[in-house]
Amino acid sequence: MTKKRSTRGKASDYLRAAAEQFGSADQIAEINKYGAGNINDTYLVSSGSDREKYFILQRINRRVFSRPELIMQNLRAFSEHVSERLRRNPPAGRRWEMPRLLLTAYSQDHWIDPEGCFWRAISFIENSESFDSVISLDHAAEVGFAIGLFHTLVSDLPANRLKDTLEGFHITPIYLGRYLAVLEKRRAPASPDAAHCMDFIDRRKEFAPILENAKSDGRLPLRIIHGDPKVSNVMIDTMTGLAVSIVDLDTVKPGLVHYDIGDSLRSCCNPLGEDPGRPDEVRFEPELCQALLRGYFSVAKGFLTECDREFIYDSIRLLAYELGVRFFCDYLEGDVYFKVRDRRQNLRRALVQFRIVESIESQAQALRTIIRETASAVKAEPV
Repeated sequence: MTKKRSTRGKASDYLRAAAEQFGSADQIAEINKYGAGNINDTYLVSSGSDREKYFILQRINRRVFSRPELIMQNLRAFSEHVSERLRRNPPAGRRWEMPRLLLTAYSQDHWIDPEGCFWRAISFIENSESFDSVISLDHAAEVGFAIGLFHTLVSDLPANRLKDTLEGFHITPIYLGRYLAVLEKRRAPASPDAAHCMDFIDRRKEFAPILENAKSDGRLPLRIIHGDPKVSNVMIDTMTGLAVSIVDLDTVKPGLVHYDIGDSLRSCCNPLGEDPGRPDEVRFEPELCQALLRGYFSVAKGFLTECDREFIYDSIRLLAYELGVRFFCDYLEGDVYFKVRDRRQNLRRALVQFRIVESIESQAQALRTIIRETASAVKAEPV
């Protein structure tokens, strides 16, 4: 087993009490902080149970997810559908697992502690690891495969079967509107970096509604999406190097698959990550883009339309722009959404995303060609 950036954490009374809801008290050995998520508090629980030697315990951030019960409702519907699809036709030549919801002794899929915190537990994907950035072209292809398989498995699940757990999530005009409202109430710090962000956002604001306009006029259909398909959410088998799962399913909801495609490419094709030492060194790598799309189209090509493919370039550019707006807006508001290590971290994150946008724009024709030629060349596997 490989743990992703796990560090030893001191368990509070409610933390251990939460773990004991999903595992026998006398079998729980350790509870460690796990991962580097920006939203929820996540822990790895080590247990003496033969069935669940390890499991993931999470305290849902209710400032972000105001109705966490809808997350669980979505996960139940999603899991039932995907389990049946995989039972009928599992991927050839690899294992593939989706995280399972664990139940309390009272057959509940969550527990609310005396302070009102919402806890849930999911199965741990054994013998797997994840990475904060892409380490090779083969890794990029596996990330693409994982996202493509996810989209394919839910392509026949009606979007209205799931609730919208985060209304407005990935709808760029809403984020832009919030930023403009914040800017009216608060004076931006007088710094060259803040001035650059403000100018950057303003010069591209007319581009913000491109995907929403295509959805409104019927060119892009509403489907089920993952919502956060970044590199670190794709689990890689430690023996084979193949993708074995995609995790962090809180944002599974109705949306445009372009949110996922654009976000995964934004994340995957920037090897330096979201918070490098020098934002000006960040570059969108077209070779990684091609590799990821090769993996994606190999399993997801069947349900995509020609119009879907036409908007992929716009989705890459837009999702990087959107995240930059969100980081900068959170910086102006005092870091109320994303977890930060210092007061300027969200500002640095915004600068990185805007640098990615510039890199994408400078390679527009080449990237459009890569998208078109890769989609044509790859033969989709049946799933």
